[in-house]
Amino acid sequence: MKKTGLMLIGLFFSCQLFFAQGAPDYTGGMKVKLNEDGTKYFRIISWAQFWAQHNSDRPADENGNDQSDTNFSIRRARVLMYAQLNKDFLILTHFGLNSLNADNMSAIGTGDRSQLFFHDVWGQYRLSNDHAIGGGLHYWNGISRANNQSTLNMMTLDNTRQAWATIGLSDQFARHMGVYLKGKFGKLQYRVSVNDALTDNLQSSATPINGGAAIYSGRRLLGSKDAGRVYAGYFDYNFLDQESNFLPYKVGTYLGGKKVFNVGAGFFLHPKGSVSADSSGELSGEDVSIFAVDAFYDAPLGDNGSAITAYALAQFNDYGEDFTLGQTYETGSMLHAHVGYVLPGGNKTKFQPYLHYTNRSIDAIDDSANQFGIGGNVYFSGHHSKLTLEYQNTKYGDNDGVGTVTLQAMIYL
Repeated sequence: MKKTGLMLIGLFFSCQLFFAQGAPDYTGGMKVKLNEDGTKYFRIISWAQFWAQHNSDRPADENGNDQSDTNFSIRRARVLMYAQLNKDFLILTHFGLNSLNADNMSAIGTGDRSQLFFHDVWGQYRLSNDHAIGGGLHYWNGISRANNQSTLNMMTLDNTRQAWATIGLSDQFARHMGVYLKGKFGKLQYRVSVNDALTDNLQSSATPINGGAAIYSGRRLLGSKDAGRVYAGYFDYNFLDQESNFLPYKVGTYLGGKKVFNVGAGFFLHPKGSVSADSSGELSGEDVSIFAVDAFYDAPLGDNGSAITAYALAQFNDYGEDFTLGQTYETGSMLHAHVGYVLPGGNKTKFQPYLHYTNRSIDAIDDSANQFGIGGNVYFSGHHSKLTLEYQNTKYGDNDGVGTVTLQAMIYL
């Protein structure tokens, strides 16, 4: 009875702590202590992002019918829980859904349209105070900060899509099945991993065209022995305040709550990940390699509540000869930058206008794609409760630019 009472008291005060918090680096959610000193516990975090989106350039459906200019969706709905029964072991489980709308909903929530699935399921063992090893379906990714982006505290409406450079190609929604090692040496943080590549990926039904571009189906067409492994890593040096690497999710903006300047570099390698066919139809593997360098700065500006957030990324993609898929993945290079400014004042409600720009060179079409966005966040309680309004214009090759206006409401508990 005494233990039950202590747990209920701990739960009550955990809830009070949660409702008092609004800082983006808050460890989040509801923490339930399983012993008196709190070394055994579990923590639950939940969040949802609702979108209303206007796009006057939507194409007709497959039957030739005009489509509505304005649509509603649940961009993300997630639940994450992690627990430690002692200081050496941690287990994390993360499940949810993405981009649920009227076109992909199921009549009774079942059928072949997967809505709810696991994003992360991994366990970890502490090797020392600064180093740990783990395995499972995990998010300890390589390439860049943006490829390790948390969806709880992004500054822009959403992450740069092409920065999540392997979604559906070698992984399940940016998560690989494998093992990782993470930690830090002083101010240098690192994460490296060895993983299995996905077999049933976005090109699971594609066939290489004789003398044509490569397709991303190495594991399926060449076998897991030759094309089944991927290798990734990311390293960032924390010049100013030290960021936490307890969990893999990188913060998008601290709203001036920290003074952070990090420079990073990362990689992703998939030997024989792509496949091409010569003029006679003989298949051969092509190595997939992606490299990136980036820099992140977030700091308060004086004592008036204002702050700046800035991020720059250079990413170099080789998915195989002239590879392109859905105007999303291309062999070529990408430059991305965004900057935001928290306006002075506002002890509780904060306003943050921002800009972002992305340029991608695309080998397959010998041209480029450009994306520009302007928007703003209204934070009612940090990232726990915010509204985002953004206009984004995307131009791919010689196509006309497509403009989209999105309003997002987010709740994070």
